[in-house]
Amino acid sequence: MQQRDKLFINGSWVTPHGTGFIDVIHSATEDVMGKIPEGDARDAENAIAAARAAFDAWSATPPSVRADYIRKIAEGLKARSEELAQMIAGEVGMPIKL
Repeated sequence: MQQRDKLFINGSWVTPHGTGFIDVIHSATEDVMGKIPEGDARDAENAIAAARAAFDAWSATPPSVRADYIRKIAEGLKARSEELAQMIAGEVGMPIKL
C-alpha cells in the first residue's frame, strides 16, 4: 500500500494544512490500496494559484520547447506503463485487457 504525507503543489512536495488522510479504495476488492493527505481550502487555493502561474508561463513557452517537454513526459509514462496500468485498473475497477 502506498501512503503519501505531502501534496505536490507548485513543483514541490508540501505539508498539507489538513490533518486527515483519504483512503484510496481498490474498486474490485474494496481493500485500501493507498492513503493520500487531506488538504483544506488553503491547499486548494495554493494549488490553483500555482496552476494559474504555470499556465501563463507555459503559454509563453515556444511550441518547440513544449514539444520537447511532452516527448519527455511520454517517455516517462511509457517506462512506467505497466505500473500505471495496474494502479489505474485497481482504482477504477477496470480490467487491463478486455
